[in-house]
Amino acid sequence: MRNLILGVLLLMLNPASLAAQSLPGARPLETTGDLAAEMVAGIDRYLTLETAASVARRTRHWKRDVSSPEAYARSVAPNRERLRKILGVVDPREPFADLELVQSVSGSPLVADEKGYRIRAVRWSVLKGVTAEGLLLEPKKAAVASVVALPDCDWRPEMLAGLAPGAPPEAQFARRLAENGCRVLIPTLIDRKDTYSGHPSVRMTNQPHREFIYRAAFEMGRHILGYEVQKTLAAVDWLARQGGGQVGVIGYGEGGLLALYSGALDERIDATVVSGAFGPREELWSQPIYRNVWALLDEFGDAEVASLIAPRALIVEAAPGPTVAGPPAPRDGRSGAAPGVLSALPAAAVTAEAARAARLTQGLKPEWQAPVVSSTVPGADETLSMLLKSLGSEARLRPSGPTPKEQRAGFDAEARLRRQFTELVEHTQHLMREGEYRRAALWSKATAAQPEAWRESVRPYRQMLWEEVIGRLPAASLPANPRARLVYDEPKYRGYEVVLDVFPDVFAYGILLVPKDIAAGERRPVVVCQHGLEGRPQEVADPKVDSPYYHRFATRLAERGFVTFSPQNPYIGQDKFRVLQRKANPLKKSLFSFIVAQHDRILDWLSEQPFVDPARIGFYGLSYGGKTAMRVPALLERYALSICSADYNEWIWKNTSTRSRYSYMFTGEYEMFEFDLGNTFNYAEMSWLICPRPFMVERGHDDGVAPDEWVAYEFARNRQRYVRLGIADRVAIEFFNGPHSIHGVGTFEFLHRHLRWPEPK
Repeated sequence: MRNLILGVLLLMLNPASLAAQSLPGARPLETTGDLAAEMVAGIDRYLTLETAASVARRTRHWKRDVSSPEAYARSVAPNRERLRKILGVVDPREPFADLELVQSVSGSPLVADEKGYRIRAVRWSVLKGVTAEGLLLEPKKAAVASVVALPDCDWRPEMLAGLAPGAPPEAQFARRLAENGCRVLIPTLIDRKDTYSGHPSVRMTNQPHREFIYRAAFEMGRHILGYEVQKTLAAVDWLARQGGGQVGVIGYGEGGLLALYSGALDERIDATVVSGAFGPREELWSQPIYRNVWALLDEFGDAEVASLIAPRALIVEAAPGPTVAGPPAPRDGRSGAAPGVLSALPAAAVTAEAARAARLTQGLKPEWQAPVVSSTVPGADETLSMLLKSLGSEARLRPSGPTPKEQRAGFDAEARLRRQFTELVEHTQHLMREGEYRRAALWSKATAAQPEAWRESVRPYRQMLWEEVIGRLPAASLPANPRARLVYDEPKYRGYEVVLDVFPDVFAYGILLVPKDIAAGERRPVVVCQHGLEGRPQEVADPKVDSPYYHRFATRLAERGFVTFSPQNPYIGQDKFRVLQRKANPLKKSLFSFIVAQHDRILDWLSEQPFVDPARIGFYGLSYGGKTAMRVPALLERYALSICSADYNEWIWKNTSTRSRYSYMFTGEYEMFEFDLGNTFNYAEMSWLICPRPFMVERGHDDGVAPDEWVAYEFARNRQRYVRLGIADRVAIEFFNGPHSIHGVGTFEFLHRHLRWPEPK
């Protein structure tokens, strides 16, 4: 008896223990720090460790057969195709008979006429509506070889040819190759300035030109890197038809990265030189976002990409790459660019990655390796000599000759850049417009007349969304180990902070509100109430907080008799959480990979509570919580219904349009873009993964997320599906005269009806 009395006194003195005792299986929650910040930091640590571990795990994607060069090429063909897919090199190139000479009415395409070669301004077709422009350096005698020379993106072709200042004479490798008898094509690359990034009638930004194209392209399954690889390979198409020796590619900086990828994708390229761009790729997340490639590090580092070039020649030049301190500075209303820096890699790191590439091909005969040339500038004599030898030329490298003289009067390089930029932007908009038809073709097999048959027919699409777009994490590796503490004791309910483990460093956290009138043995429906960007569960579930966005909707639902759980989602901390997206994407993961895993654990735990009916757990989220409402219940079928508030719209237009003021193309939310989503899932298609479960949209007329027309258009596509399945009563939309906020009228009625809980009288 004495021990019992002592225990009761201890519980009275320790509210946390009292809270834990009132939630079955929960230990006291004793953490006093900022759990939201700890969540973001923990996911960051998890991703850092996973990035380091990815190097060893890449072997699971490879089945190299080194018994012969032919067998090797066949064995790595699937890897080559996957690299092609994630770089967006998926469109058939436009056929063209010859290069087009570029000149004005009063000008001439002849740029320079030197002793051993001529330089002409040229253009060639690449994709529908997309051309490449640059310079052709043509020897006056038969060419010993053909080369695509790729400058860093901030170097104009004229710099690489010695026609304009900007590249040191010893770095003008295109000119040097022409002097040594090579036919050389130099494409114009999109630079890092921000002059045209935006729309004058909407907003101009400080995004580098490469980022502005990257954003729209990424959503449509393309990439600025992929576009410029296509330009390179279109040049190879033409060079290969000219005869006169083998074909090589050499590039520096951003051009070096393009050379590496081009050599890996096209077996017609006999020799590749990568300068100032080769090395370990695990710090990709810290580099400019236009280098972000979905799923890259899951299968490829530079060594793995290099192994796709084997047994052809690869020469790595350990020259200092370009340094970039960040995007152009915000100014005059221009902002929104993603952070990212470039710095030179130590020569030792370059050598180590090249050695790793050689080990990956060990056993291949003849033995293959990627020799490393140390140099202070790109295109050193030793590098060019090795390239020429790899291309079949036995002649010694000639000394550098005089720089050529520009013969064009009034040539405007900026106008050429703008043409190239505009073409690529418009191509992304063409893809956006075509996306609806591509999605329709993809979804054509998901047809059924009955709700349960529909549920079965969409399972492959659910797997596609989870595996290929969101990124699927493994099952939780830790027991839930629930910890709880009492934080609210209101007349109608009690509130508890709850923490659940998921993975090492990754946990779920939220606020549980439990009505006091639950009878013994009774199981109540649950509404998971999700906050938006930079939000916290307290804004949703604290009875003393009245946010103009959330209006205490979790507490109001608890007062109506629902159990509610308000999770903390990790989209908080500004760039701290956006970095998570940057770290996750190369691992074939996203921020929502973690959100889905956290919600899966939350559903596990809620379902175990004796006062919860596991079959009646609904989801209701606002804004970024509305984004969650579209993705998490689409993947986790244990959610009985979903309500998307203040987010549902024509999501692909919102992410891709370069004309609409509603578009994320002009804002700082650089984490929004999901690879190839525009060809696979808009919000209607995500809704179809929720179907035949009930689904509702809540929309304020004054909500700045998108215009009513976008919302109604996309919702109509979804409602049609429910109607055709004979379940029109399970889908609804409520427009109300208000802003970006919870309205809580039609949605509350929807919850009562579909979670089968009577409305209060």
